[in-house]
Amino acid sequence: MDEQYTPIISEEERAARRAQRAAARRRKQQALRRRRLLQLLPLAAVLLILLSALLVRGCKAEPKGTEDPPPESLPAAAVPDQPAEPEAPYAAARTAGTIQLGEDLYSSYAVVIDLQTDAILAEKGADTVISPASMTKIMTLLVAAENLKSLEDTVTIPIEITDYCFVNDCSVVGYKIGETPTVRELLYGTILPSGADASLALASYVSGSHEAFVELMNQKAEELGLSATAHFTNCVGIYDAEHHCTVYDMAMILKAAMDNDLCREVLSAHTYQTAPMEEWPEGQTLSNWFLRRIEDHDQDQAVRAVGAKTGYVVQSGSCAASWGENSGGDRYICVTGDAGSSWQAIFDHVALYKTYCG
Repeated sequence: MDEQYTPIISEEERAARRAQRAAARRRKQQALRRRRLLQLLPLAAVLLILLSALLVRGCKAEPKGTEDPPPESLPAAAVPDQPAEPEAPYAAARTAGTIQLGEDLYSSYAVVIDLQTDAILAEKGADTVISPASMTKIMTLLVAAENLKSLEDTVTIPIEITDYCFVNDCSVVGYKIGETPTVRELLYGTILPSGADASLALASYVSGSHEAFVELMNQKAEELGLSATAHFTNCVGIYDAEHHCTVYDMAMILKAAMDNDLCREVLSAHTYQTAPMEEWPEGQTLSNWFLRRIEDHDQDQAVRAVGAKTGYVVQSGSCAASWGENSGGDRYICVTGDAGSSWQAIFDHVALYKTYCG
């Protein structure tokens, strides 16, 4: 890095921000533990009641299953006609059966794709250029995975990265100056907590600089046939008028990432345990909050989300890109943008998978 670099913020402010972030992460982990405990208590009560019934009556009780009613906000799924052959390996085609989604969907933009036929099942503003926010990190992950040397290499975190994250108020893993995470950890840190510090460290490791890595991202977009609407200026997802793509573009980027074994492994991970850090002597548990939260809402569905990355900046609203699978291994992609909240994005993905897939 540049030896003449001048720190942007003082050591006192940096320490105060680190303390605030650490306290926030501890509160989140405590809330997660409480939520899991509360989820287990009703199950324990039910098991106790069933056990008591078995002991008293000598028979086996079978609780009646419940089924969520179908969402009223979406029309019934239409079976697509045979789609036209895509022009590129990473392309999907509209058919006579492609549904145009309406205002009842929370998100302003959406696309649902059947990967068995490469047919667009449903869409809403799929070709509108938007800010991808942290969905950008799917491309960051893909480019890094295709260009890394060893997962066990280590990367030293410089002050330029921590300052960039502080100044731009990025979500972070929480690395401090001089810490040396492995490349493997940086991959998970980029996706699960959407860590900008991990993304920037990967960029430096792969290309020597953030700018050179962004060039690789744009080369990849061109390789995928997306350069007409997809263009990146950073590997993090910070808003920039020249940093943009469509939800369709992001679906194709996710499709390419799914074809990479390492990317698929990272995007489908619910949690990852980091190595010990100065503020986390036992390491910290990174988690993919989208997968962790959606599993409470799609568990009775034929198609469930198994990999995902979210994003948010003011200009894009809440965004999410996920792929879902059924028990037979059939796969679908869903990308949405500009929902009013992260929960609205989750509900859209649940409803879209339930209505159009499976």
